[in-house]
Amino acid sequence: MRNAVRKRSGIPLIAELAGVSIGTVDRALHRRKGINESTLKRVLKIAAQIGYKPNVAARSLSTGKRARIGVCVPKQIAYFYDELWAGIRDETRRYADRGAEFVLIAIPELGRGERSAFKKLADSNLDGIILTPGNPEAMTPLIDAAEQRGTRVVCVSTDAPFSRRSSVVCIEPRLNGLIAGELMAQFLPPGSKVAIVTGMLKTIDHRDKADGFAASFRERSPANHVVSVIEAHEHADESFRKTKQLLEAEPDLAGIYVNTVNSLPVCRALSSTGRALRVRVIATDLFHRMIPAIQSGAIAASIHQQPYVQGQLSVRTLVEHLLHEAELPFAQYLNPSIILRSNLHLFREANGVSSNRKPIPPPRRPCR
Repeated sequence: MRNAVRKRSGIPLIAELAGVSIGTVDRALHRRKGINESTLKRVLKIAAQIGYKPNVAARSLSTGKRARIGVCVPKQIAYFYDELWAGIRDETRRYADRGAEFVLIAIPELGRGERSAFKKLADSNLDGIILTPGNPEAMTPLIDAAEQRGTRVVCVSTDAPFSRRSSVVCIEPRLNGLIAGELMAQFLPPGSKVAIVTGMLKTIDHRDKADGFAASFRERSPANHVVSVIEAHEHADESFRKTKQLLEAEPDLAGIYVNTVNSLPVCRALSSTGRALRVRVIATDLFHRMIPAIQSGAIAASIHQQPYVQGQLSVRTLVEHLLHEAELPFAQYLNPSIILRSNLHLFREANGVSSNRKPIPPPRRPCR
């Protein structure tokens, strides 16, 4: 008898040790009805003691549920969207053998080609679509039509707030701007002039961050001024050229808030005019080529939007909703982080990690 018990593992072993049937163990592990509280606690305690975890893949297959999900996200600017795509792809691999099938479409850049790509996905009899809406006004009718047909739409990175989309995963953009505005006001004396370099004001994420920054910066001192909001359309050459024009027009400019990932052209414009370090720059997110600018002080701080985590969550919440009827929150706002020179090493992008590796922590120093 001892040998028989020793050879058992998993659910049969739990059933033997708990003195219940295999069916009862299955109900307990998957929190199904038809089991009393004391038995549930006993089964879960034994499962924890032997280190047993339910096979989620087998569970999905046993329910017979399947989900087909489309993804429509930009490729450019790669510094941001590479991280977003990494989170999406890592999560799709996790669910590939759990009853989920994915159709991935990378559009060239934010707002470009999104209508045709979304229509293609919507016409493919999908259960859900993950979308980064660059032009929310143009995308709203398409999103509404998809939702009406029963296709759940989850926006990621930026929102289409007047649509009937099911959920959004992003950093709350106005909060992002509020934090940047408060930081800038701490960096500069009252009465300072600053400017905002953004992508496209028709994009909700860009516009709300600009509005939040302006409100927060002025709140700290009525004499503070936002002298210009520049739309650079996420293009490096346009950002460089328009920043140089700004610097010529505003010789006493004290700060620039770049509310997209396109910060390096702004730094180049400052350097080319001899005003690097004299004009405080608050940037957005982090990628490897930004590191020297942060270390040198050319970028005073950056507001990190966790694009990798955004990609993961958009896939995970939609799949769990479609396969296991998990709640699909109307909005999932991540908490932005402030990147400074002192904590730069703690961010995964600073460690040059691939999409399926965790950041390498700094070496531990002995306590004294």
